[in-house]
Amino acid sequence: MSDTIAEFRIPTKELRDDIPFYTKVLGMRMDMIYPADDPSVAVFSGHGLRLRIEKDAPEAPGTLRILTEDPGSFLDGQRSVVAPNGTRIEIEERYPPLEMPETVHSFVVRRLKDQAPWIIGRAGMHYRDLVPDRLGGSIIASHIRIPDGGPVPDMVHFHKVGFQLIFCIHGWVDVVYEDQGDKMRLTAGDCFIQPPEIRHRVLEASDNVQVIEIGVPAEHVTEIDHDMDLPTPHVRPNREWRGQRFVYNQAKDADWGAFRLPGYICRDTTIAENTKGVAGVMVVRRGQGDPVWSSHDTDIHFTFVMNGEVTLEGEGRDSYRLEQGDAFVIPPGMRTRLADPSQDVELLEVTLPGVFGTKLG
Repeated sequence: MSDTIAEFRIPTKELRDDIPFYTKVLGMRMDMIYPADDPSVAVFSGHGLRLRIEKDAPEAPGTLRILTEDPGSFLDGQRSVVAPNGTRIEIEERYPPLEMPETVHSFVVRRLKDQAPWIIGRAGMHYRDLVPDRLGGSIIASHIRIPDGGPVPDMVHFHKVGFQLIFCIHGWVDVVYEDQGDKMRLTAGDCFIQPPEIRHRVLEASDNVQVIEIGVPAEHVTEIDHDMDLPTPHVRPNREWRGQRFVYNQAKDADWGAFRLPGYICRDTTIAENTKGVAGVMVVRRGQGDPVWSSHDTDIHFTFVMNGEVTLEGEGRDSYRLEQGDAFVIPPGMRTRLADPSQDVELLEVTLPGVFGTKLG
């Protein structure tokens, strides 16, 4: 395979006009030209691409996107030009800044029994969307399952995100992470925080493993890293990626304490601390006392029902008796109450930011 190359063919009407543009303007190298007496084909390479420009080739001229760390210094700052052969050249950021859409707040209730079929996504995983409107693109919340256990056909990859949570609700999954040592097994009640751009790979899963995955913003890029091997030789538990540390929180080590809402107790997954307040993740159970009406002032407030039942009451809204597999989003300032919790109720609460105020009553 080392002797195999690929090239992309584009047309031209007059090759002599293209040669100075592709070499001097775009900075590509001419590798081949023929025939010598009246050239009709030239091959250029550069910017990770091999181009064959051929006179009267049947294809359309197409668009060539050049990604660079400094668009301002390329083509004198022009972001698009048209080559003599008609090919459009677009200059884009190689590493564009992550854009965080403004949250479009809404009250969302998503019940398992009302769901559309599961969608097959990356690496054969099944996805169920828990926040269909994605709050204007600010968040994606997915219920993910792998029906058949065994090795997962995954590659070393990373996500360009602001925040990402993986919380296991059933079964187990083995994952290996950059600078975090050997593979780790996530079991029901455990969670990972995947800091922005940390390299990782899913190795193996049990039958019917199920996780809740939260990503901010909703649309983010996943890139494959073909050069990194995992596990990496160094263990750096305190390393930060864009100000966030990797978190492996296990349910078996949890301490339970008072929750911000009366009638419930919680365990803190340490995610607010390790993301410097970007997000908070709490596991919530029934406690002593009666639930009360409350409101919050955080931007995004998402809850998934992992076990049992609870009634979600919203001011001016119909009540919903929620059960395992259901999810809801409460916008800031809206008064709600989590009433009549069953003895076995267990909720996953995810908030961004992770430190916020709660008003009771």
